[in-house]
Amino acid sequence: MLIIGIPAYNEEKNIASIILKLKESADKIIVCNDGSTDLTGKISEELNVITIHHKENLGYGAAIRSIFLKAKELDGDILVTFDADGQHMITDIKNVISPIEKKQSDVVIGSRFLTKSNSVPQYRKLGINIITKVTNSTLNEKLTDAQSGFRAYSKDVLRKIIPTDTGMGVSTELLIKSSSLGFKISEVPITISYEGETSTHNPVSHGVDVLLSTIKYTALERPLKFYGIPAMVFLVIGFSFTFLSIQFYADVGRLSTNLTLISAGTVLIGVILAVTAILLFSLTSIVKEKK
Repeated sequence: MLIIGIPAYNEEKNIASIILKLKESADKIIVCNDGSTDLTGKISEELNVITIHHKENLGYGAAIRSIFLKAKELDGDILVTFDADGQHMITDIKNVISPIEKKQSDVVIGSRFLTKSNSVPQYRKLGINIITKVTNSTLNEKLTDAQSGFRAYSKDVLRKIIPTDTGMGVSTELLIKSSSLGFKISEVPITISYEGETSTHNPVSHGVDVLLSTIKYTALERPLKFYGIPAMVFLVIGFSFTFLSIQFYADVGRLSTNLTLISAGTVLIGVILAVTAILLFSLTSIVKEKK
């Protein structure tokens, strides 16, 4: 069963036409009306699709979470998340779900950067590239578009992963968790349209929110790498300055305040980071074993 989930916030202009077009492709359609103040929820209900209502605007991640939980309840085979702002092409759905149907992948991302026909605004491209590079540092695969909302998830992913981030960071959370569990992630090219008013999110706050969430999940999923590498750097620097301090004392007969403070400070930071890495690694390992 193919389920298409649409997170929607104040999308009364687009929601009806999108639902009507999607009905030809999907077995079930889920619309999460995330606290809209317009007619988004009413329109989706009148079109007889499964409609989840949030009493207030909880955020994109919260809408994705509600869609995931409902799709899992419906025992869907594939869940496709599809934006309600008119950016995505209905015709791309077949390409996005194909790798899952062929058992070649568990998560498929519709990438905006695998085709030259897409004209992505430069400010978006820059922000997406930065976030994607940070995300790639924790994944087994190297992606081109870690922020695309047009994705497909297999039944196994629906069973094992429940999104927790309420904001835009849910996009990277799902990728990091999928990779950590050994799920295969792949990308296919999609066509995107940025004509008209296609986004309700401030690009700066959006970017900061996603970047912070990416760093957070990276730290939790790869603590040894995230904290361990900086710890080694600080310890090497600290011990180098410690050697210089000892050498200075041997030559002059007194301690150098600057060298001593730098050596002590960097060694202390290195030790704290190393301990943090070990503790988080131990805790996450215990949690994963209990799942």
